[in-house]
Amino acid sequence: MCGRYSLLAHPADIEEFFSYKKIDPFPPRYNIAPTQPILIIAGDAAGNPVPHLVRWGLIPSWVKDPDGFTLIINARSETAAEKPSFRAAMRHRRALVPASGFYEWHRPDDRKQPKQPYWIRPDPLGPNQSGLVFFAGLMETWTGSDGSEIDTGCILTTRTNKSIGRIHDRMPVVIQPSDFERWLDCAHYEPRDVKDLLAPVGDEYFEAIAVSDLVNKVANHGPEVQEPGLVERAPEPAPKRNKSGAGATAAVGKDDGQFDLF
Repeated sequence: MCGRYSLLAHPADIEEFFSYKKIDPFPPRYNIAPTQPILIIAGDAAGNPVPHLVRWGLIPSWVKDPDGFTLIINARSETAAEKPSFRAAMRHRRALVPASGFYEWHRPDDRKQPKQPYWIRPDPLGPNQSGLVFFAGLMETWTGSDGSEIDTGCILTTRTNKSIGRIHDRMPVVIQPSDFERWLDCAHYEPRDVKDLLAPVGDEYFEAIAVSDLVNKVANHGPEVQEPGLVERAPEPAPKRNKSGAGATAAVGKDDGQFDLF
């Protein structure tokens, strides 16, 4: 899945990918979290790219009370075209979510140990040299009974490639610049026509950097959340002693590889 991501690029860097030149200025965002406003690029009626600011957490148009509805931050790309929550958006409101990378948490086999977060960004030595990546997204506008509107969005995910699969089993769908037009042009390309774009990127596309647990808290939103680091392991339980108190009866387990990053 994708529960946090980052956007560090200048608006001009994003504009270079599109003919649209009116993206409002914004500061670097190191720790974007659900319910926060996010920048997306959606196609207009003619399929031309237009920037929008939406709330991260999709609310389907048929929801009557958004306060009682769990916001949807991710949608499985394999089934989005059939699911009632995403079917209309997948057909009519596909979008791009610009990002500098995303965060993912690896759960150790020993569930008593904390999850290790990773900052996952385009590999500087890989095929993407821009430092920007565009996730596949969906946009939906919820309209209340009083006429109020809330623009919302989510990120599509797919199975992981081999390199990211060592951390998690899902990752965001990445749309390549050569496919932007087809992805955004909902008038001429139905979901079946863009299904081939929903595959995971190659193993060489991203690099994963272990970081500290500072990223776990939304209040931490500076560059320090991307500094390399390891989460401190939980202390091992003290060995049990026999009734006479003479020595341990439980041997300490062998190394389980928790510090092996890859």
